[in-house]
Amino acid sequence: MHIPKKGLRALGIAESYSGREHSTLAGIVMRKDLIIDGCAFSRVAVGGMDATEGVLAIVQTLDRRDINVIFLSGCVIAFFNIIDPRQIHECTGLPVICVTYEESAGLDGDICHHFPGDTARLDAYRRLGDRVPHILPDRQTVYLRSWGFDPADAGRLCTAFTHEGKIPEPLRVARLSARAAHDFAR
Repeated sequence: MHIPKKGLRALGIAESYSGREHSTLAGIVMRKDLIIDGCAFSRVAVGGMDATEGVLAIVQTLDRRDINVIFLSGCVIAFFNIIDPRQIHECTGLPVICVTYEESAGLDGDICHHFPGDTARLDAYRRLGDRVPHILPDRQTVYLRSWGFDPADAGRLCTAFTHEGKIPEPLRVARLSARAAHDFAR
């Protein structure tokens, strides 16, 4: 992947939810020069285990061959509905970067508390692996997990798509879109 290329396209996927039924996922296709040229939505169950399918539904709906990378705003969404980025990478052939914004000791205890005996959910969380801190040019830190390329390239790509603050633009716009779509659907 040629990171300096201004036509490089990322699919950013973020969520919005309130209540106990579903979470709205938004996927925004954005070029590195900030041109938006695609969007799609899906829903997943709050507290479910269908987040991976929700992400793949967005990819399928878009049906784009020009996307170079998928950004996820977290791998654990919608009340511990865990995305499997490895499966997304394998199904799409695209590198996947999961971005989070705060230090954390992990969610093992929270998962065990809210879903006692749910070893499948706990195992899915543990398969995500460790996050790698990445310092952006403005000295803010984000935490990355990546599949399909090395952490250094993931960091460079995160920096390339982050123009202000610490949220990469495809994720920032996807988050705003998910919130608007979720509020509209209510």
